[in-house]
Amino acid sequence: MAKLAPKPVGIDKISLTESFSEFKEFKNIDRPTLMSILETVFRNTIKKIHGDDDNFDFIINVDKGDLEIWHNREIVDDEFAEDSFDFNPSKHISLTDARKIEPDFEIGEEVTTPVRIEDFGRRAVLALRQNLMSKIMELEKDHIFNFYKDRVGEIVTGEVYQVWKKEILIHDDEGNELILPRTEQISSDFFKKGDSVRAVVVKVEMKNSKPLITLSRTSPLFLERLFEQEVPEIFDGLITIKKIVREPGERAKVAVESYDDRIDPVGACVGMKGSRIHGIVRELKNENIDVINYTNNSQLFIQRSLSPAKITSISIDEENKRAEVFLKPDQVSLAIGKGGHNIKLAGKLTGYEIDVFRESEQDIEDVELDEFTDEIEGWILDELKAIGCDTAKSVLELSVEDLVKRTDLEEETIIEVRNVLKSEFE
Repeated sequence: MAKLAPKPVGIDKISLTESFSEFKEFKNIDRPTLMSILETVFRNTIKKIHGDDDNFDFIINVDKGDLEIWHNREIVDDEFAEDSFDFNPSKHISLTDARKIEPDFEIGEEVTTPVRIEDFGRRAVLALRQNLMSKIMELEKDHIFNFYKDRVGEIVTGEVYQVWKKEILIHDDEGNELILPRTEQISSDFFKKGDSVRAVVVKVEMKNSKPLITLSRTSPLFLERLFEQEVPEIFDGLITIKKIVREPGERAKVAVESYDDRIDPVGACVGMKGSRIHGIVRELKNENIDVINYTNNSQLFIQRSLSPAKITSISIDEENKRAEVFLKPDQVSLAIGKGGHNIKLAGKLTGYEIDVFRESEQDIEDVELDEFTDEIEGWILDELKAIGCDTAKSVLELSVEDLVKRTDLEEETIIEVRNVLKSEFE
């Protein structure tokens, strides 16, 4: 029959909230899990000291956050304790020692005594604490990894904690570390410590046993999620985003479709007087956003994708996925767009290689200089206009030397301009 020894003065419970108070600050671990870790670590310590934990009982009080350890030993006579090789201090206790605990103990009975932290020894306690911290940190990392693994594709908001040359360190509401690389930032983005940042989670991985959460503001997913937040019809599934293509910070094209004939998908996305899309444009640093009605009609879809340019006719080669688009001269620069972004995005959106041609190109006698604003800087065109050259041919009729003398332009610049103008007539 087992008898319980009286509890000694001192620490007789392994208290999470007192002896290991720092562990309660781990926000992502519930108390039952923490107590389970605590038990595992103490069991391992007991095994190291005594060889096994068969003679030990572990009692966990999750509500109070403490752990009791009781050591069960059989009482043997003093001669067996002193002379027998079978005596095991982990399993046995001499009668003399047992009666120091309780005077009426007899041989063969089982005595149960509480285990105190100081019983382990200073070195073992330090190792135990380190082991416990290691396991909790590991659990913390796993929790963060799994939490964000399920949030890939979602927008998160955080605060800039540190700015480096190639990336920004962001803290979320829980203090978890997120990374926004420079390559995933819009070119005009500028952040300083303390700024609030919105971005989409694009990648979650374990690197050197540490969760690495990568954010992006350039991903099409970011724009898609912004539309879902601003346009209730998209969030509710009444309007579907078929495809998004972006030149981050410059231009984006969004193809949308409505399954309800009563809903105008483009109008719903833009909002009254642009109320819905303005917030998205501001978030993306004034990125121009074209919202387009999706259609299975390739010709019509290409025509819409080249908006705001008005197309005269289209010739499509379905086999090679190429499209020849013919426009009036004043529409060509609109179709190409600043820096070629418009035609490039139209090609990505439709899946066709788009070639732009001026309508009746063979009949064009001359082209106004204003038609070249996308290829030649405005101040250069103004220099040419100042000497009376308003058309491409009027410039080409003058020699390089003559243009150098009559303008403030460098010879190299003039040669580049003439090459651009010549290409119009080739």
